[in-house]
Amino acid sequence: MKYRVCFAFLCCVVVSPFLAAQSPTPSPTPLPLILVKAAHWVDPVAGVVRDNQAILIEGDKVKQVGAAADLSKGLAPDVRVIDLGNATVLPGLIDCHTHVTAQPENYYEDIFRKSPIDVATTSHIYARRTLLAGFTTIRNVGAVEFTDIALRTAIDTGKIPGPRMLCAAVPLGSTGGHVDLTGFSPYLEFKTVAPAVANGPEQIREAVRRNVKYGADWIKIMASAGVLSEEEAVGAPQYSQEEMKAAVDEAALWGRKVAAHAHGTEAIKMAVRAGVASIEHGSLIDDEGIRLMKEHGTWLVADIYNDDYILTEYTRLGYPQKIIDKERLVGRLQRENFRKAFQAGVKCAFGTDAGVYPHGWNAKQFAKLVEWGMTPMQAIQSATTSAADLIGWKTKVGQLAPGYFADLVAVKGDPLKDVSVLEKLDFVMKGGGIYKNGLTNDPLTVIE
Repeated sequence: MKYRVCFAFLCCVVVSPFLAAQSPTPSPTPLPLILVKAAHWVDPVAGVVRDNQAILIEGDKVKQVGAAADLSKGLAPDVRVIDLGNATVLPGLIDCHTHVTAQPENYYEDIFRKSPIDVATTSHIYARRTLLAGFTTIRNVGAVEFTDIALRTAIDTGKIPGPRMLCAAVPLGSTGGHVDLTGFSPYLEFKTVAPAVANGPEQIREAVRRNVKYGADWIKIMASAGVLSEEEAVGAPQYSQEEMKAAVDEAALWGRKVAAHAHGTEAIKMAVRAGVASIEHGSLIDDEGIRLMKEHGTWLVADIYNDDYILTEYTRLGYPQKIIDKERLVGRLQRENFRKAFQAGVKCAFGTDAGVYPHGWNAKQFAKLVEWGMTPMQAIQSATTSAADLIGWKTKVGQLAPGYFADLVAVKGDPLKDVSVLEKLDFVMKGGGIYKNGLTNDPLTVIE
């Protein structure tokens, strides 16, 4: 007898009315004209801090940036002035590797007692936490059953608060690989309308088309084995060169790029040769892989904080010992190889794998980036200008300049002296709406 676990995968139907009921006024209405003043402004484009600056905002966009004394002259009476005092302002932060629809609570319960409906109906909690942590834009690189697409729609239509989202929808991998449920009875089967397993070039092309059909902005492939799954290897290739190339070529036909999960040395090089835009994790990269990434202009998105959380908490969460052992094998190597790649000139963008650890903790990675080779300014640039470049939004987000979205954050401390102050932001604005404000008494703030 074949046992089946069947789920009703109607996430897009479930999400919107549920989420709308949770927060009747989630999105603050942008004021017609706002002048935000602060003592310091981190300009990641020039790589400098500018003092006594102001940002003039019209609707959801930046209209002008300059010296506070100049922009304050001759203001119309209806311009609202928000003086952040001695705070330091930065552009809204960007995380290029999130899984914002869920986070682990218990290994076996997460697998056997939760459906995508559970994921859909709690995802708004994590989106809100991410936004209040100052990450106004994210690239979500994998979610079950198009739940990230539904979440993005709810945010974009103003039903719930959350960051701007670029979504990869369902990540694609091979039978027995990192997206397949491995280590259990062959008589266990999950029903799905959006299968993650795709084998061979034709199945992969079909899966890419399906993801694009339902709203994917990016395509995510599992080029190698992984850590948080029960297949034996960590980094062995799990797609052939032909299969990886099929994913990249098909994505390109639809105007999309590919992000490749790749821990292993050979898998990294195969994915780069196939033409992926970014290598996610990159734990076991070698000198040849670094050379290839530089030649191809491939981005590295290395999640070098979450090793701490996995080794501290995942036994308590019920994860099998083999998974903990795999993390011990790659955790420090990933950090050492990140430093090596960055110092060699590989382009690096900020990405945390948020969802592996609690959402809202994204900024904990800044201190790790500095510990393993970046300056505080370079770490900030990785989460602003560099991240915007990778995701294809470098004319929309990642800096404060005329025509860009009015996404900005502020903190009382000096992030160039202690980058960890970004873990506790005091002010968050997205699209001219104030979502968090511990600096002024503005009545239009949406408080946590």
